[in-house]
Amino acid sequence: MLENMKMMGALAGLMKNKEGLQEASRRVREKMESTRVTGEAGGGAAIAVVTGSMRVVSVELSPALVTGMAGDPKTHELAAGLIADAVNSALGRAQQRLQEAVRVEARALGLEGMLPELSKMMGA
Repeated sequence: MLENMKMMGALAGLMKNKEGLQEASRRVREKMESTRVTGEAGGGAAIAVVTGSMRVVSVELSPALVTGMAGDPKTHELAAGLIADAVNSALGRAQQRLQEAVRVEARALGLEGMLPELSKMMGA
């Protein structure tokens, strides 16, 4: 019951500070759009760069991997797996950065207790 009352109070505070929440959401979006995160697989054979807003910026393959792909179907399959692993690694790191940015904004607004709900609202 006490937890529900806290949540209701936090919701009331959120409604009072709607503009502050919108501004915080804008700051998080801008920060994530300019954030670049790298993921790699195969000891650097595949490297992916994504933004904090989960968009793939680039994928790089080592020359040795590219050369091997030309003649060997198994190397081609390996490369595809490494690319997926590198992208997923980068996306995981970007998700962590987004969650941290939302935590910072929630603290600034005094809304730490509503972090799960705010994360959903802000896209984290």
